[in-house]
Amino acid sequence: MTSVDIGSAKVTLPGADRTVRERRSRAARPHVVVVGAGFGGLEVARALGAAGVPVTVIDRRNHHLFQPLLYQVATAALSAPDVAEPIRKILGRYPSVQVLFGEVEAIDPAARTLRLTCGKAIGFDSLVLASGATHSYFGHDEWARWAPGLKTIEDARTIRSRLLLAFERAERETDPAEQHRLTSIAIIGGGPTGVELAGSIAELSRYTLVRDFRNISPAATRISLIEAGPRLLGGFSEKASAYARARLEKLGVTVRTGEAVEDIGETAITVGGRREPVGLVIWAAGVRASPLARQLGAATDRAGRIVVEPTLAVPGLEGIYALGDVASFAAEDGRPLPGLAQVAKQQGIHLGRGLARHAETGAPIEPFRYESRGNAAIVGRHAAVFEHGRRKIKGLAAWIAWAIVHVYLLVGFQHRLLVSMQWFWRYLTYERGARLIADDVSEQPGPSLPRSRGPTAPVTAAGPGPTPAPRQLAS
Repeated sequence: MTSVDIGSAKVTLPGADRTVRERRSRAARPHVVVVGAGFGGLEVARALGAAGVPVTVIDRRNHHLFQPLLYQVATAALSAPDVAEPIRKILGRYPSVQVLFGEVEAIDPAARTLRLTCGKAIGFDSLVLASGATHSYFGHDEWARWAPGLKTIEDARTIRSRLLLAFERAERETDPAEQHRLTSIAIIGGGPTGVELAGSIAELSRYTLVRDFRNISPAATRISLIEAGPRLLGGFSEKASAYARARLEKLGVTVRTGEAVEDIGETAITVGGRREPVGLVIWAAGVRASPLARQLGAATDRAGRIVVEPTLAVPGLEGIYALGDVASFAAEDGRPLPGLAQVAKQQGIHLGRGLARHAETGAPIEPFRYESRGNAAIVGRHAAVFEHGRRKIKGLAAWIAWAIVHVYLLVGFQHRLLVSMQWFWRYLTYERGARLIADDVSEQPGPSLPRSRGPTAPVTAAGPGPTPAPRQLAS
C-alpha cells in the first residue's frame, strides 16, 4: 500500500507500490539489440519479449524468410508470400520489442553502439548477432553476375524469371544450337539446395511446361548438377547420396561429381577444361558468414563464422553473442554444427531464455546443447532422404517426414494451411501456378540481368547483378 498526499488529505492507493517496483524493475533491465530476424534472432526476441525485457530487432528486410522452401519459389512451385511473414506481425504481441527496418553498417563493441547506414546510432547493453550468411564464390565474386545464388526472395524471383525466360527465348529461336544452349541449365553444388533445385527444375520442365510450348520440347531440357566433391549430399550417408543420385538421374538430371567449375561466363561455363554453353547457371556451392562478424575482431573460421563459447558468447566481448549461420559452435564430437534452420532455432530459444533469466535474477547463461531432429533433403515428387541417428529412411516415407517438418516450421497457421493445400494439389496435378517473369529482369540476348534501379542500385567490380557482394548486412 502507498499513501499519497492530496492537499491536506492522505489517500492510500492499493497496489501502487507494486506498480512502482515493476516500473523500476523494467527500467533497470538491460537493453538487448538483436541484429537479424531469421530463425535464431526471432526466437531470442520472442523469449525476451515474453519476459518483458526491452529488445530492439534490426533487419534490412521487413520480413522473416523461410529459406528451406525458397527453392520452391525459384522453381515456380510457391509464391513469395507463402514463405515470408512480416517481422512486425510476428513480434507485434510483445510490447517490449521494437522492430527497426535498417541495415547495420558498423559495430563498436567498446562503445556498446552500432550504426545503421541511415546514420542512426543505437546503444546496447547486450548484443545478439544473428545476421546469417551470404553466398561464397570462393574468390570469384565476378561469377555472381551470371550465377545467382539462393538466399533471398529477390534471388528466388531472379532465378525463376531467368529460368522461365530461357524457355520463352528458346521458343522463338530458330537456331537449333541456340535453342540447345538456352535449355541447358547448370546447377553448381551438390548439397541439399542443389539437389532440391535440380529435382524441382526437372519436374517443372518435364511435367508442367511440356504442354505449354510448341517450338521446343521442355522435356528435353539438359540439367546438369555439378559437384566438386566425390558425391552428392556430403552431410548424409553414402546410401542416401546414392539414392539421391539415382532418383535425379531417373528424372533426366546429369549428375557430375568430382568436377569443379573453373569459369562462369555470360553464355558458357568451363568445367574440366571444357567450355560448355548454358542458358542458366545457379550457384548452390558455398556460403560465408555475414561480413558483420569480422567487425567484432573475434576469431573466425574459414567461412568467416565467429568461433563462440559454449554459451554462444563471443570470446573476450562481454554481453555480445552470436548464433545461427554467423557462429561456429563446436558440437560434442568437436565438429561445428551445420547451418540449418533447426540449429539456429534451438540456439535462439536457448539464448533468449538465458538472457531473460539473467535480466531477472542475474543467473549465468548455461551452455547450449544441440538436439538434432534429423536431416532431410527432397529429391523429387514423393522422393526424399531423411536421417536421424541410426534411423535412415528414403522414398515416400522420407518425403512425408520432410513435408511435416517443413510445414511445422513455417511461421503462421495460414501459411501452413496454404502450403499444405498447394503441395497436395501439385502432387495430384503437377501444376504450378507461380510461373511469373518479374518485370525487373531485362529482356536482352543472353542471360537476363536486373534493370538498374537508379543510383542506389548496388554495383560491384563485376557490374550490376542479383547477388553482388553485400556491404555489412543485418540479415
